[in-house]
Amino acid sequence: MMKIDFHKTDESDYKILCLGAHCDDIEIGCGGTILKLIEYKKVIIYWVIFTSNELRLLEATASVNIFLKEVETKKVIIKDFRDGFLPFHGIEVKECFEQIKQEFSPDIIFTHFRDDRHQDHRLISDLTWNTFRNHLILEYEIPKYDGDLGIPNFFVHLDEALCRRKIQYILDAFKTQNNKQWFAEDTFRSMLRIRGIESNSPSKYAEAFYCRKLFL
Repeated sequence: MMKIDFHKTDESDYKILCLGAHCDDIEIGCGGTILKLIEYKKVIIYWVIFTSNELRLLEATASVNIFLKEVETKKVIIKDFRDGFLPFHGIEVKECFEQIKQEFSPDIIFTHFRDDRHQDHRLISDLTWNTFRNHLILEYEIPKYDGDLGIPNFFVHLDEALCRRKIQYILDAFKTQNNKQWFAEDTFRSMLRIRGIESNSPSKYAEAFYCRKLFL
């Protein structure tokens, strides 16, 4: 297994673009990895969410404030497109991507899994690849009813403490999702544990991604 190091020198910024269709997608899909990357001294983060409503906006803001509390330079964009109807706003969403491209050139992009069965997730993934052609793109996964988890090929090992922080932050911030039977600590921990097994993680836990193009 080849090990890739995300480190850059202390004199350089590490620019991260996080894209999520819904208010909790980024945290569920790559929250642990974000917390790990934040350990670098000079991190710049663009955090973009495309669907929300009045209540979900409050939750998303609270979550970002927790996850990115140690990040000095960040920009958070929370759009109010309708949940479940994102493909029907394709032109407006595409325009959002073009604006992001003009403002920010990231070193790494986190986005949805291309083969995700949720229509909102797929659109964000497709537009990510359509917009950014010279960037490292990692596609994260969201567990759900559709049963569309695949075979990831890129893993980030997380220690126990980091996993606990990720899970607790999610559960504390997104109270409106607690009525969903899958939105629970055991779901999130199980995903981390399974991916940890697959990647032979010394800490037993990992987040998994799909990396379609990698240049060395």
